[in-house]
Amino acid sequence: MIASVSLLILLAIGAPVAFAIALALVVYISTATFTIDLVPQRIFAGLDSFTILAIPLFVLAGELMNASGITRRVINLANALVGHAKAGLAQVNIWSSVIFAGLSGSAVADTSALGRIFIPSMEKEGYPRDFAAALTAASSVIGPIIPPSIPVIIYALITTGVSVPALFLAGIIPGILLAAALSVYVRIFAAGYTKSRPRTPFRDQLRALWQGLIPLFMPVFVIGSILAGVVTPTEAASFAVAYALIVGLFVFRELKFGDLPTIFAASMRDSSTILIIMGTVGAANWFMTFAGIPQAISGFVLSYVDSPVMFLILINLMLLVVGLMLEGIAAMLVLVPILHPIAISLGIDPTHFGIVVIFNLMIGLITPPMGLCLFVADAVANVGMGRMIRAIMPLFVVEFLVLVIITFVPGLVTFLPRLFGF
Repeated sequence: MIASVSLLILLAIGAPVAFAIALALVVYISTATFTIDLVPQRIFAGLDSFTILAIPLFVLAGELMNASGITRRVINLANALVGHAKAGLAQVNIWSSVIFAGLSGSAVADTSALGRIFIPSMEKEGYPRDFAAALTAASSVIGPIIPPSIPVIIYALITTGVSVPALFLAGIIPGILLAAALSVYVRIFAAGYTKSRPRTPFRDQLRALWQGLIPLFMPVFVIGSILAGVVTPTEAASFAVAYALIVGLFVFRELKFGDLPTIFAASMRDSSTILIIMGTVGAANWFMTFAGIPQAISGFVLSYVDSPVMFLILINLMLLVVGLMLEGIAAMLVLVPILHPIAISLGIDPTHFGIVVIFNLMIGLITPPMGLCLFVADAVANVGMGRMIRAIMPLFVVEFLVLVIITFVPGLVTFLPRLFGF
C-alpha cells in the first residue's frame, strides 16, 4: 500500500515513469523480507531476452531511413497518388504516415519528421496551422500499428502464445482503416480550406513510384522474411539496419559517414528510454506476481464479468483513461500481464486483444495531458496547447470510432493472421 501511494505521488509530481517505479520498488522492499539487491537483479532479468534486441535495432533503422532522404520520397509518392483529391495536401499528410509507418514504427518519429514539412506547407495552402499540426499528430498514430512496430514487439515479449508475425499482420487492416477514416473526415470537413490540385501526370506518378519503391521495399522485406520463417524479428531488424545503411550511403547518397555518430547517439538515447522502462516494469511485475496480485485481480474481475463484450467495453474505457495519464509503452508493460490472461480465459482471440490494447494506448499519444505527439507537434507548430487540443478533438473522435469497429468486428484484425496460418 505504501509503495502504491509512493508511486502515485512520484508520477503526480512529474517523476519519470522508470524512476518512479524503481523508487516505489525500493519502498516496497523496505517493508518486506527482500534485500535491496533484488531490484537491480530483476531489472536486468527483465531485459535478458534476445528478442528485445529488435527494439534498438528498429529504432536505429528508422533513424537511418529518416536521414537518407526517405521522407521527401515518401511525400512525393503520396502526393502523386492522392494529392489531387479534395483536401489534397491533408490527404497526402495522412497517407505519408501510412508509408512512413513501415519505416519507423514510431508515432513520435512520424510527427517530428513529417510535421516539419507538412505544417508550414499546409499553412501556406490555406489550412489553419493548428489543424495542420493536429492532423499530423493524429495520423502519426498509424505508425505503431502498421508493421514493423515497436509496441507490437514489446506486447509479444510480455505475453505468451502471441507471435510477433501474427501481430504484425493483424495491424495492417486497422492501420489502413484508420487512414481511410481520417481521409473521409478531412475530405468532408477540410475541403473548404484549399482548392483541389490538378492530377499528377502519369509519367510523374511513375517516377514517384519508382523513387518510392526502395523505401517501400524495406517493410516488405522485413515482414516477408519473418513470415517466411527465414529470420527472427531480431535478425530482421538487423537486416533493416543494414538495408537502411546501404540505401542511405550508396544508393541515395544523402547519408554521410560523418552523420552516423549523431544518428547512433540519438538511437541509443531513444532506445534507452524504452528499455529502462521495460526493465523497471518487468521487475515490478515480478514482485506483483510473487505477491499474487495479478491472480487476485483476475479472480475478482472474472467473478463479476463473464461476457467478452462487456470485458472489452470495460477495457477500452479503462485504457482510454490510463492513456491520459501514463505513456503507452509503460501502461502496456504494467497492465498487459494482468489483462491478457483474463482475456484468454474469456475466449477472446489473443491477437485481436493485443491490437485492441495497442491501438487504444496509441490513441493516448494524442490526448492531453500526457500525449507525447501533441507536444512534438506543438513544438513544431508553436500554436499553444489549448489550440492544439481543440483542433485534435474531432480527430480523436474519428480514431475512437475506428477503435470501436476493430473491437467489435474482430475479423478485421484476425483475417490476415489466419490467412497466413497464425
